[in-house]
Amino acid sequence: MRFFTTSTGEEGIEYKHTFVPESLSGRGIAGYLVKVILDCAAVRKLRVKPTCPYVKSYIDKHLQYQDNSVFHGAKA
Repeated sequence: MRFFTTSTGEEGIEYKHTFVPESLSGRGIAGYLVKVILDCAAVRKLRVKPTCPYVKSYIDKHLQYQDNSVFHGAKA
């Protein structure tokens, strides 16, 4: 992750990579992890920049997070 400031002066957080060990894959751990980090960003009023393909895909499927994503609804 990396912190940034949008062109409108809002603070944001970039999620660059999500990793779950292969031995734990298929258990919903990555989805749970992404939900938690997106909820935490929203509570802290941080815009989200999902450069991690998994995080972007999660936001694509969960409309409630799209307004806070600079790749979806929020302005960068």
